[in-house]
Amino acid sequence: MSPDGTRVALDIRDQDNDIWIWDLARETLKRLTTDPALDRFPVWTLNNQIIFSSARSSPLGNLYRQSADGTTSPERLTKTQNFQVPASLSPDGTQLVFTETGTTRDLMLMQLDTRRVQSLLATPFNEQNGYISQNARWLAYESDESGQFQVYVRPFPEVNSGLWQVSTEGGTQPMWARAGQELLYVAPGGALMSVRVEPGPMWKAGTPARIIEGKYFYGNPVGAFGRTYDISPDGSRFLMIKQVGDSDQNVVPQVVIVQHWLDELKQRVPAPR
Repeated sequence: MSPDGTRVALDIRDQDNDIWIWDLARETLKRLTTDPALDRFPVWTLNNQIIFSSARSSPLGNLYRQSADGTTSPERLTKTQNFQVPASLSPDGTQLVFTETGTTRDLMLMQLDTRRVQSLLATPFNEQNGYISQNARWLAYESDESGQFQVYVRPFPEVNSGLWQVSTEGGTQPMWARAGQELLYVAPGGALMSVRVEPGPMWKAGTPARIIEGKYFYGNPVGAFGRTYDISPDGSRFLMIKQVGDSDQNVVPQVVIVQHWLDELKQRVPAPR
């Protein structure tokens, strides 16, 4: 959801795989990116921009930035052969946490004004989906260092000065509630979990509690990039993806007809000599 709670940025996994903007009040869906390459994992900035991963200039995906109203062209932020996925911004909007895949998945930190990138957390295990708390004191993320993905918290930005495991039976997609005293994550069965966090300079958290049952889509498989839920800025509403089953009566079957495809094929593929 946008910082003002009026719009939603999402990627649609169709044949084009672009970033779209949903206006909650007008109930309209507007396409933002149009490149044929994969555009995925949008993250809002505080000044009405979208940072996303795109494969338009790299084999897998680098980071790009574009205004959410589509008035500017996409701006490339990074250049590397590694796959990069944006995760979250610092509360003041000046720093971006993202996941970079090399030998393993590591957490990186970018200063958006200078585009300077530094390693935030790199171990022999996979770390991803980092999220900075609202007081900029803690970093929540998921790691498979125990053999399965669990949610952990470290001090920010001095991530090596402490480590606490938050989830108890597996967890992914951590995020802080906007008020900053609640940490959420997804349990292996699909339930949304909540952990109360005490304010103060020392880390102190409660026991994970189930707040929403697993009736929604959180991505597959476990350990995937990105986050598939959000909370409104005032904390009053959850944004979820409905899991559509065979018994859902609201699903309307559709047939897509592609015309003149042979003409387009002849234009794209030169005739043999």
